[in-house]
Amino acid sequence: MTLIRACLLAVSIAAATVAHAQNTPMPAPSDDTSLTWKGLTFYGAVDIGYQYQTHGVPVSDYFPAGTESPVQKNSNGSVSAVTPSNLSQSRVGLAGNEPLGVGDWAGVFRVETFFNPQSGDLSDGLKSLVLNNGRALSAQSTNVDTSVAGQIFAGAAYVGLSSPTYGSLTFGRHPTPLADGISKYDPTGASQAFSLIGFSGTTAGGGDTEDRRLDQSLKYTARYDWLHLGALYQFSGASGSTNTAIQATVGADYAGASVDAYYAKKYDAVSASALSAKQVSGLADLCTTSVTAPANPAGAQCYSAANSLSATISDNTTYGIMALYSLGAPLPTFYAGYEHIKFANPNTPYEPGQLIIGGYVLAYVNNEAYDNNKTLQVYWAGLKWPITPQLDFIAAYYGYKQNSYATGKNAGCSTSINSGCSGTENTASALLDYKFTKRFDAYIGTFWSEVQDGLAAGYLLTDLNAKGDSTGSSASTLTSTVGVRFRF
Repeated sequence: MTLIRACLLAVSIAAATVAHAQNTPMPAPSDDTSLTWKGLTFYGAVDIGYQYQTHGVPVSDYFPAGTESPVQKNSNGSVSAVTPSNLSQSRVGLAGNEPLGVGDWAGVFRVETFFNPQSGDLSDGLKSLVLNNGRALSAQSTNVDTSVAGQIFAGAAYVGLSSPTYGSLTFGRHPTPLADGISKYDPTGASQAFSLIGFSGTTAGGGDTEDRRLDQSLKYTARYDWLHLGALYQFSGASGSTNTAIQATVGADYAGASVDAYYAKKYDAVSASALSAKQVSGLADLCTTSVTAPANPAGAQCYSAANSLSATISDNTTYGIMALYSLGAPLPTFYAGYEHIKFANPNTPYEPGQLIIGGYVLAYVNNEAYDNNKTLQVYWAGLKWPITPQLDFIAAYYGYKQNSYATGKNAGCSTSINSGCSGTENTASALLDYKFTKRFDAYIGTFWSEVQDGLAAGYLLTDLNAKGDSTGSSASTLTSTVGVRFRF
């Protein structure tokens, strides 16, 4: 309870300061532990634990999940680490709701900061990438692309209007409707240590994780009895369709069941990665051949390995359907979902020097990765079972299936020759979550993942022939995690 009292004291001090400035009386003391005062709510979570992986890489101080829970290309030796945000993202946030005196309309806002409690740093997945620039796979630490790139308000930053009758309309930085759906319909609540679709933003981002949350966006959500609706539009900040996005969702609730259908279109989606050693050594040559102002920051004439990345650019189209059915406690709730994502070459290619989220720069850009469209099918199912009022058992299965989109000599391939061949990823998780109090819980669980064929191409855990081509057909890892979480 010490942390709760400390938080309450901090809010009380802030409230006293505001009250003094406005020459208004302080609210009377209350036994209510809600951190809400005059329409302002302070909230957050701190989630930290210990993790062991049979095949992984060292923990990152910056990547939001700390480690790579599913198997990745650089996975190799066993790893033990203190890991952040295993069951939910560690964060602090402030939300406001001010009635306007016109019907049931209110002005609303939300700002939300993500941090890594094991290091005290702001979460910044793209920094985890640049810290691995030039490193061989076998020498890398955790580095994964994400929509969280060191922004002060990486989770959300928006303001607008809200009405219980007509819905809410807000402008700013938002989690997308697809991301909201993943949080609702993933049995683990989009956890980063126990869920493929929680760890990877591919599903929530409609193809690329940087689009899990979108800047410069207008978002509408509404609930009319059993019907729920949502839509989002991202403005480009430039002419035409460059870097724009649109999403829409419609769903319904009935007799313990809930279902939502989704559509998403994103132009110039970015999938960023660390620079290879060859790319780092070639940065100097780019100074005189590829950099043009004003695309390059301040018209600079050279790139720096400290903030430069490579990326594949695509136009993505997504269709999805997600559902749950609750039998009511103490019986389980069942979850399932499916997405079909198409990746195509961009209508408006990006050039080297393009700025992306967090102020990072693309030194190398691939606009022609999908001469044949790539399709990725994502599917999952699971359950959450409240065995007792305090103890939940959660189990889930997640899968990817990729088509063969390779061209040239590898066209139509169905082996692990390269990443353009057809392939699958299968994962499964199980965990127990025990709630000591409303705000404090502890969890323990395990997460298994395996990639096969094209989705295993280039992985360290597959065998390599003399030419360096992947000849193995699969790679896997088992990740086990125990931790605690405090929410307020």
